[in-house]
Parts: sequence; structure tokens; C-alpha cells
Amino acid sequence: MPDITDIEAAALRLKGHARRTPLLSSPFLDEIAGRRVFVKAECLQHTGSFKFRGAWSALSALAPGLRAKGVIAFSSGNHAQGVALAAKLHDAPAVIIMPMDAPRIKIENTRALGAEVVLYDRETEDRDAIGDRLSTERGLTLIKPFDDEMVIAGQGTTGLEIAEQAAELGITKADVVVCCGGGGLTSGIALALAARSTGLRARPAEPVGFDDVTRSLATGTRQKNATMSGSLCDAIVTPTPGEITLPIMQRMCGPGIVVTDDEALRAMALAWLRLKIVLEPGGAVALAAALFHGEQITTPDVICVASGGNVDPDIFARALARLAD
Repeated sequence: MPDITDIEAAALRLKGHARRTPLLSSPFLDEIAGRRVFVKAECLQHTGSFKFRGAWSALSALAPGLRAKGVIAFSSGNHAQGVALAAKLHDAPAVIIMPMDAPRIKIENTRALGAEVVLYDRETEDRDAIGDRLSTERGLTLIKPFDDEMVIAGQGTTGLEIAEQAAELGITKADVVVCCGGGGLTSGIALALAARSTGLRARPAEPVGFDDVTRSLATGTRQKNATMSGSLCDAIVTPTPGEITLPIMQRMCGPGIVVTDDEALRAMALAWLRLKIVLEPGGAVALAAALFHGEQITTPDVICVASGGNVDPDIFARALARLAD
């Protein structure tokens, strides 16, 4: 199980490679939420999402011989791009298994970063089985999207920065709402906050119909989603919480918050209008939770992790159209 020493070690390996992303705010968002809202803009991280942190952490921790043989990952896009760039910078081959319905921009960007992309049908094919076969055939090391100690440690560096930035701003008590898929970012942040800022509590945010983490936390048992498609929030659609991540979230996180796709689109529009940042639907659910589900938050301040900004132009146009409503 990863801990704060793993996160601190990952932070050292990431120094000079990852960006320290800003904590943004707007009085207009505060008014909507009814409290102070701060947005951790991981959409400004390399490759447009927090995933570069975990990818670099995992690749940099590999033995040189293993890394030289290459790595493999499965992802709807953000983990794909993070691994592709980290592998490129380490001069290592990368194979990325992506669903056919992933946003076109994410598939194109992954290929542009030098990775080999293998597409699959997420409704009829098993990405884990595909990954196992290719790993065996080619001697590749699997970099899991969330259920990996070094990936969680890398994502946890986001939490270290949040703790530092909150202290600089005098924020002593706040819910830290995190866009959550399998729980790598959420559990990493929770570990970092428990060690560095006990007044801050991580909470997962998920889309309606794909709230496996929220239901798992509520029931105490691992829950699965009934389907793997049907939400605009593709970046955080996963089958079930991780075997490593769920126990961490059960110990350290508050209850989850569930938002609709429309609320995610509205949050995207407001993030662009008020903060001048671009978010994808899955990267906007934490902000949507803070803006439109404030009755579930009791702290005077709320920090939202804007986890990604890799959005297709047509989806972004749909979001901006909400400003006219």
C-alpha cells in the first residue's frame, strides 16, 4: 500500500518534469456555490491532465532494463497521453490500448506522442486480456491507470501541492472534491492530505450511472457499473474501484457526490467564462459538484480538482452553448 514516503519520493522524481499547477478562484463561482471555491487546474499539466504525474512516477521507478523493453497501458485517453509522453521522454517504446469510442483528439494526440495505439470495443472486448497478451508477447511492463502503487504516488503529488497552496492562502478546513474514475487521483490526494493537511478531506465526484466509487463507499463493498459507455465523462468511466485505491478511499475520504452530464457541461462553460481554462466533461465533475450540489458540502471552502482538459471541439461547443440558457 503506498504511503506519504512514496508520494514524497515521486515528487522528487517529478521535480523539473511536472508543472506545479495553479489554484484558481473567481468571486462569480463563489456566488453560485455559496462559499469560496478554489480550482486546482490540472488541465494545465503536461498532456492536459494530471495523468502525466502518475505515468512519470511509474516509468521513472522502473529498472532501466525493464523500461528499455517498453511499457503498455490501457486508457480512454488521458492516461494514454501521460504514459506516451513519459515513455517518449525516457526513450522507451509505448503501446496504448484505447477504446474505439474515445475522443478523437485523445487518440490522435497519443499517436502524435509516438505511442502505438491498439483500439478495442469496450462493450465486447476485455482490455485487460488484450494487455496481458501483448505484455507477454513483447515483454512490456504494464502501467495501470490507477491501481498501481507508483501511479498513485505520482497522483498524490497533486495533494502535496494542494496542501502547500491551501496553507499559503490560509485555508485550514475544506472538502477537496476530486474527479474520480478508478480512484488513483482521489486516493493519492487523500494520502497526501492526511499527512500534510488534516483539515482538508478528499471526496470523489462521479457522473450519474457511473458512480461505482460513491456506491462502494456507501455500501462498504466494491460496486460495479452496469455499462461502460453512455456518459460524456469518458475520462472517468471505469468498471469498478481499484483493489488498492478503494481501501484507501474507505479510510480517508468523505462520501461521494454524483453529477449529471449536463451539470458537467455547465461547469465547463463557467470554468471557461470565469477562470479562462478549458475542461473536458470528466475533468469538470468536481467543479460541478461544488457549484450545483453545495447542500452536500458543509465546509466554508471547497477545493475542486479540474483533472483534465482534453475535449473534442464539438463537445466544448455544446458546453459553451449552456451560457445562452
